[in-house]
Amino acid sequence: MAKVAAMTLAETYEHGLAAHRAGRLDEAERAYLEVVAQVDHLPSLHNLGVICDARGRFLEAGQWYRRAAEAAPQSAKRQEALGIHLRTVRDWDAAEAAYRRALALDPASQAAVDLAFVLLAQGRYPEGWSFYESRARRAKMAKRFGTPEWQGEPLAGKRLLIWREEGFGDQMMMARFLPQLAADSVVYVGAGALQRLFAPFGMDYAVYDAGEAPRPEHDVWMLSMSLPHRVGMTAEGLSGTPYLFAEPRRSAGRIGVVTQGQAANRNNAFRSLPGAAAARLMALPGAIGLDPAETGARDFRDTAEIIMGLDLVITVDTSVAHLAGALGRPVWVMLAAHALDWHWPRAGRSAWYDSARLFCQETPGDWDGVVERVIAALAEAKIDG
Repeated sequence: MAKVAAMTLAETYEHGLAAHRAGRLDEAERAYLEVVAQVDHLPSLHNLGVICDARGRFLEAGQWYRRAAEAAPQSAKRQEALGIHLRTVRDWDAAEAAYRRALALDPASQAAVDLAFVLLAQGRYPEGWSFYESRARRAKMAKRFGTPEWQGEPLAGKRLLIWREEGFGDQMMMARFLPQLAADSVVYVGAGALQRLFAPFGMDYAVYDAGEAPRPEHDVWMLSMSLPHRVGMTAEGLSGTPYLFAEPRRSAGRIGVVTQGQAANRNNAFRSLPGAAAARLMALPGAIGLDPAETGARDFRDTAEIIMGLDLVITVDTSVAHLAGALGRPVWVMLAAHALDWHWPRAGRSAWYDSARLFCQETPGDWDGVVERVIAALAEAKIDG
């Protein structure tokens, strides 16, 4: 009889998994609940956490991830899953503890990189960047190049290759460190959309958007997200002053608005505004969308020129927030209470960009409240078309 029951539970789990993959979340949740009512089945516990996270039931999600971690205390994978949830809800102390447990169980775990983001979000930069060095991409690039990775030693007489990493916003964020390099020559491999924006840094620029990767001549190489670690960035030495520049372009509006991030980004479900909230911002007097499809911008240099001609940018957490901040233009960044970003605090100002003002959800998922505060702040500032 025990064997029959076990098979029944297995079939129930498989039914739930199929429903989950098909997007039938109610059905999937019922099946998983039926399984875990009888046994601590780790995949079912984890998937219940996933469903609750997706539905904004974060407290319940944490209970499922914790139960899975407690049921398998020697599993680095379950500790890491708990850490990811805790990082999402920005419970930094608990997330750090979960990631450190995962690393104690498996030093090669991906938890080292996730722990880096937790530390960076708290401004613990030297330790955070050190943990971030464990990312697998470095080993992959070392195989590609077959040349030494730059570790911070003097660069006199050497040609340094910098390979772009992460999204456009991260690349703009890291660009502040480029003037600190003392190499005889630098070649940057990056997206074509950033080439003209980065031209004032005086580097050679090799465009890599797709297809066969370029192989510029170089003596040493590095990934762009290693820049702060290599130059010894600290919280005390971080400046929020402008470091990107563009000539202003006259615009049909005075307020630039971005309400959506790229759909492929795993943080997009948190950071993008629903249609009604987005429409309220776009209906503001003097508002224009900053999507290239609306502005005709060919690249980020064009968008930078448009931003320089505006009074204000209002945006979700996407590349335009970094661009406006790096240009020193007033930018109001709308933030989810729960999200996977590490770049922005949820209170106070941004240490990275002096010109940024942050508007965070007071209740998870409540974008209407954020938009209300933005509109009230606009009225107070008397900014319109």
